Amino acid sequence: MAVEHPLATPSGDQTRIHNIGYRNYDGPRLGRSYATRSLYSQSLRGSYGLGRSVKSKVLPMLLFVVMCVPAAIMVAVAVATKAKDLPVDYTRYAIIMQAVISLYVASQAPQSVSRDLRFKTVPLYFSRPIETADYVRAKYAALASALFILTAAPLLVLYVGALLAKLDFADQTKGFAQGLVSVALLSLLFAGIGLVIASVTPRRGFGIAAVIAVMTISYGAVSTLQAIADAQNSTSAVPWIGLFSPVTLIDGVQSAFLGATSAFPGTAGPSNGEGLVYVLVVLGLIAASYGLLMRRYRKVGL
Repeated sequence: MAVEHPLATPSGDQTRIHNIGYRNYDGPRLGRSYATRSLYSQSLRGSYGLGRSVKSKVLPMLLFVVMCVPAAIMVAVAVATKAKDLPVDYTRYAIIMQAVISLYVASQAPQSVSRDLRFKTVPLYFSRPIETADYVRAKYAALASALFILTAAPLLVLYVGALLAKLDFADQTKGFAQGLVSVALLSLLFAGIGLVIASVTPRRGFGIAAVIAVMTISYGAVSTLQAIADAQNSTSAVPWIGLFSPVTLIDGVQSAFLGATSAFPGTAGPSNGEGLVYVLVVLGLIAASYGLLMRRYRKVGL
């Protein structure tokens, strides 16, 4: 209840001071799990600009459309020409569209973490029940989920179109499942790399430039070295060179174990033994990304 205290002033007027105070919170204490889920959902929504300004929605929604439109065109062509198969395998689609995926990671990884660093709000998160591991898991899971939506949606378009075109149900279902496994692995790897790079700087522009540089330069360099090795008849070196780029890592894993056609020059892709090395490197990079994020935010939260 407000308490009024009359206060005399030299002018003879009376001024009232209202001591309204603050009401204690008597509702349920939802704890860490609820806070982590809330951070995850808000970060996932933010990855597509939902709940933010119209300007924030333009780029992620545009990239989503760019990812899906080629798939829709392929389906239309397959239906119109009564083709016996789709023009592109499910496992190849993300590799073909890797430039769009890299641009999405570059734009949304800094959006997810750089603003918290810039405005120094990370310690405020940790002042509540949420802990460092909860924050990192929520941000990592949110960006990986956003990437999975981006990369799985066109595969779903291809799959539905293939069924409408009355292509073989078993073959299309198997290919669709293999494609989902591939893009799930890609989403985890790309999200980890993007967040680690973005967490280094509070400046969003620097984060975007750094992510683009790492994704594009590594792929360009690896592709060039593979072409040189193939031209010099060193085809045995081609699979090992592919270990040094995120895109070619995913390409190697799906070529070895998911029946995909490899884009590596002069070779059908890694063998099963080499593919096992690819899997270990991918899993190691995912684990290392998580560990580096944990280490980074332990320091930031102090």
